[in-house]
Formats: sequence, structure tokens, C-alpha cells
Amino acid sequence: MSMLGAILTPHPPVLLPEVGRGREREISATGRAMEEAAEQVSRWKPDVLLVASPHTVLYADYFHIAPGQTAVGDMSAFGAPQVRIQAEYDVPLREEIIRRAQNAGLKAGTLGQRDPALDHGVLIPLYYLRRAGVTCPIVRLGLSGFPALAHYRLGQCIAGAVEALGRRAVFVASGDLSHKLKEDGPYGYAPEGPVFDETVVRTMASGNFLEFLTMEPSLCERAAECGLRSFQMMAGALDGLAVAPRLLSHEGTFGVGYAVALFPVTGREDSRRYAAACLRAQQERLERRRAGEDPLVRLARLSLETDRRTGKSLERLPEGLPEELTCRAAGAFVSLHKEGRLRGCIGTIAPTQSNVAWEIVRNAVSAGTRDPRFPPVAEDELDQLEYSVDVLGEPEPVSSPNELDPRQYGVIVSCGARRGLLLPDLDGVDTVAEQLDIARQKGGIGPHEPCRIERFRVVRHL
Repeated sequence: MSMLGAILTPHPPVLLPEVGRGREREISATGRAMEEAAEQVSRWKPDVLLVASPHTVLYADYFHIAPGQTAVGDMSAFGAPQVRIQAEYDVPLREEIIRRAQNAGLKAGTLGQRDPALDHGVLIPLYYLRRAGVTCPIVRLGLSGFPALAHYRLGQCIAGAVEALGRRAVFVASGDLSHKLKEDGPYGYAPEGPVFDETVVRTMASGNFLEFLTMEPSLCERAAECGLRSFQMMAGALDGLAVAPRLLSHEGTFGVGYAVALFPVTGREDSRRYAAACLRAQQERLERRRAGEDPLVRLARLSLETDRRTGKSLERLPEGLPEELTCRAAGAFVSLHKEGRLRGCIGTIAPTQSNVAWEIVRNAVSAGTRDPRFPPVAEDELDQLEYSVDVLGEPEPVSSPNELDPRQYGVIVSCGARRGLLLPDLDGVDTVAEQLDIARQKGGIGPHEPCRIERFRVVRHL
């Protein structure tokens, strides 16, 4: 058997005594669990470690796998340059993983390296593994902006490469959990933070990796999670294998979730192949979402699908629309998401059509075909899209950022003819400062240029 098992580890720099200088004792359960996991890996006597880290080079549309023969990294950025580790790369295994990934239609390779140094997401688990006597080569894997199933499929390619070359391998999934567990933590608190940690910890204890693949993207974003895609890749590397899961620890002392888990492989088990179940879960979620769409969202979907499938614009409104759509005018934004990621968003601050219905019709087509950040939506993507429609209220000027709230109000920032808008209640936008900064960027307005700020409410339709 080629895959011996996997360990799931956090990577807080403060965990190392050389960095923590006493504070590591506040998360001593995590430290003891890391030692236990490393000792178990040492007993397995692996030929190679496959290390996935959120802090290795990350691209939205590419899996970066570190090139070269060797790499070095240290903890200088955290005040401990004496913690220095050198690792040898398993080059033949890396090349076989890339070959299999590309044959599977995944974009993966060694292009685009920005920094060859080992990042702290790799260094911290290696610190414990080296102390336990594990000195074998590694393959260093970056994550991507691809959805859960793509990370799982790359894990499957990794396992296939390991078996083809006869390696005895251990997967190291490096990643913290939510960064929003406490008000006094470095990243603040969000209700989704504890929910995320509870779900992930339950999955670690049960070994039901399907939960890693089917978590609600919005929840994950608002929880400010770190390592989920590492865990998804690990799940793919253990595809079809029976494991004996052991949750060794979970702490949130500093407002960030740290968990350590061990997954020894005990045999083969076809019921633990999760790709098909993940696809079914995604399809069921889309069907539930579509069944619950309100009239505004159904109109947006009809407009874009008509354009993409016939090449013609919607010429007349469907009958039976609510009066709120046909009897008043307002600005509106249409947003498209695919597999949890934004696929297009276009809107109007003030009305440009005779009523809200036609505003939605025009903006839905624009969101799917004219958002400069994305290629036009293809016909075969239509059934995978989720829509939301925001109908804007009248903007009102504010005299101070203290009058803003990123959950309650959208914001418009203006400087001369330049103007940037950001909708309210967006995943990952938690503070007024973040909201204003993004709006300035969208309008091409510098961070120190004087500007006019307006706020507005929206009614969001799903």
C-alpha cells in the first residue's frame, strides 16, 4: 500500500518555542498533539511527504507545485532566524503528479514561482517531523481558487502517482481553521467561525471527508478559514482507502482554530470514494436553490439563458410579474456565482430602464457576458449558476465613515468623474475600512485622495 496515512496540522508560528518565547504554553495541547502526530509518522517510515500549504504560491486558476531540487526556509519573519530547515524535493514523483494532473484536465505545474523559500505552512509541520526523525524528501503543493472537487481530484492524481512509483507516502495537510472565533482575537469574531470549526472538527473525528467537500462556501468565507482546501486535497489522496481517524486536539485560545488529526490507512474501502457523492450534493443544492428562487431571480435567469441559448435578447416580460418590478424604476445589480465563486456581477446605481424588471433583464445579460473580469458565460455553464439580485435604494451622503456598516449599507466613493461602488453584506468584507478600500480600488481612486462617500441600502433577492 503506497499511501500510509495523513496528518492534518495547524501552522501558528507562536507554537514554536523560539517564536512563542513562553506563549506557546497557552496552546500546549496543540504542541503535544503535533509531537504525537510526528512520532506516528516516524513509525510509518515514509519515503516522501506530500505537503499542502495555504501559504505556498497560490493562483486562482492553477495548482503550483514547487520546482527545483531543494528548498530552504526559516522563521526570520517571526523573529527566529535560527529555525532553519532544508528539504529535498522528490523530483520524479513531482513530475508524475503533474503528468497525471494534466491528463485529468487539471491545470497544474511548476510555473510562476515567486519565492522558492519554504513557507511557514510547510516549516512548522516539518519542524516537528524533523525532531521526530523524519528526514525524507517532500513534494510541496500549493492550493488554488478552483472548487473543492478540483482539489480532491488533484489528491487522487497524487495517490495514483505515489502508487505508480512505489513510494511509501504520507500526506501533510497544513492549515488553520477559522480566524474569527473571538472578539478580542486578531481578526475579530463572526458567528460562522465556531460553526466552521465545529463542522471541521466533527469531520476529522469521523473521517467522513464528504463534509470537507460540501461545506457552504459563504460560511467558509465568512469564517475566514485557512486550510479547508488542504484538507480537500488530503481527502482525495486517501480516496478509496479505509482510515482510523484520530482527532488529537482542537484549540481556539488566540481566536484562531488549531486542530491536529491523524489518519492511518488500514486498508481499502470503495465506499470512501467521495467524488460522485460530492457531485450529487452539489446538484441537489443547486436544485433546491433554483426551486426557491423568487420572481426577480427567475427573471434574471430567464434573461441570461435566453441570450446564451438563442443569441437573442428577451423581447417581452413574462406575465404575472409583481407590481414592484413593473411599476417603479430603480438601480439593480445581478450577481452570478458558480461552485461558490463569483462568475459575474454588473449593475446600475440609478435606473436606466423604464422599470426594475427591464433593469434586471439588461443587467443579467451584462453580468454573464460583459463583466471584464470573466469570459462570457458558456451555454454549458448555465445550469451551474446561482443568481442574486440587489435592488438599490436611493444613495445618501455621509459625513464620516462612522455612519457606514458593511453588513447594512453599500457604499459609493466618488472623486471627480471617478466612482467606485461596493454592495453590502459581501463575504470577506467585514469592516468599513475594507469596504472603502475596495470601493476606492474599483473607482481608481487613491487611498489618500479626497472623496465623497455615499451609502445606500439594498433589498437582496435569492
